[in-house]
Amino acid sequence: MSNVELTDKHTLRERARQHVEDGAVTEGYSADREKIIQLLNESLATELVCVLRYKRHYFMASGIKAAAAADEFLEHATQEAEHADKLAERIVQLGGEPDFNPDNLSKNSHAQYVAGNSLKEMVLEDLVAERIAVDSYREIIQYIGESDPTTRRIFEDILAQEEEHADDMADLLKGL
Repeated sequence: MSNVELTDKHTLRERARQHVEDGAVTEGYSADREKIIQLLNESLATELVCVLRYKRHYFMASGIKAAAAADEFLEHATQEAEHADKLAERIVQLGGEPDFNPDNLSKNSHAQYVAGNSLKEMVLEDLVAERIAVDSYREIIQYIGESDPTTRRIFEDILAQEEEHADDMADLLKGL
């Protein structure tokens, strides 16, 4: 059992009526909202850059093992786009604005956009980007801690999939 005192329902009801324009952000929200929105926007940029890189790799894959790699590239592009949508939705829930400005994407992204010329270079660059995402999202999860459990869970779900992506790319790289 925790030592946390539960608020009585009368107080909960009163507080819920205050600042209703803040939507999901209640008095109990303890994180630095501006910093969380910044981290979410940087992660949004990372996911969008990854979508673009994976899409390019999907269309540019050639060679004897290209079909298997292209299938992975397309699947990962789709999943990265889903991650971006979740991050953008959370930014709005927290009262922020998701930054989809193309001029800001590569500046704010944790991962770089490196095209790669050969299939092996493409897979390697995707693996590097996934490893960057894994480390940065793990750090974000630790930074958030208990201050924003909803955002932390979003990052935890995305992190699990990024780890799978890294494994997929590592397996592909071994086969090239």
